[in-house]
Amino acid sequence: MANHALAAVKSALRERKLDRTLTTALAPLERMDPSALVPMDVAPLDACLRGGLPRGQLSELVGARSSGRMTLLLQMVAAATARGEIVALVDTLDRLDVASAAAAGVDLSRLLWIRGQEHPIDRALDRALKALNLVLQGGGFGVVAIDLADVPLAAIRQIPFNTWMRVQRVIEGSDTACVLLASEPLARSAGGLTVTLAGRATWVGTSDRSHRLSGIDVRARVVSPRKRIDGEAAVGAITTEATDRDLPIARHGR
Repeated sequence: MANHALAAVKSALRERKLDRTLTTALAPLERMDPSALVPMDVAPLDACLRGGLPRGQLSELVGARSSGRMTLLLQMVAAATARGEIVALVDTLDRLDVASAAAAGVDLSRLLWIRGQEHPIDRALDRALKALNLVLQGGGFGVVAIDLADVPLAAIRQIPFNTWMRVQRVIEGSDTACVLLASEPLARSAGGLTVTLAGRATWVGTSDRSHRLSGIDVRARVVSPRKRIDGEAAVGAITTEATDRDLPIARHGR
């Protein structure tokens, strides 16, 4: 009798689709609508991302120096401005080289550049996080990025985790993709992605004053907490003709 009653309850739950729990393994999410994604504009990586980084979510580009993290961010920002979107960069330690951004194709008239300061670190980080929150609350941006790549890990680890929860609440349901640039995984929303990069820069030229960055070979691993995406991509060579004097970002391994 008990077995019959249990079977009847399970059948009723299945009919009403109430037989899943928070610990039930869910099927992978379907591919997202392209309009809900921000492409990186790098074909192998976009294929791995199934179209790009999700809007309304907090994602990360992480990697060591010379991994190509800033190069890829500028590529994504350039593609967004080419589509007519407005983008914002919170430059925590004032590291952005405008000439490099322009060379990457960024429409500077569509970029809100919020410059920080290098010292003191704690104050610079606090001001950057406040600026990020204000920009996100203002809305209207396709991409909002914050560069934390060169902030010492000791300072980053002092950031309360609920800081990122507040960021997610602000952008949830919006058309904004928020991107953290960091040296290691820091925070992401449940629907966001972590793109971990490993890269190697190549240079040409013999003079210390005329070295030229000829390319960056990048490998990317994409991790999704909801397992919508989990894989690797070999981006290949990202090339440039600018001199190393014009690319302090690349020279410093950004």
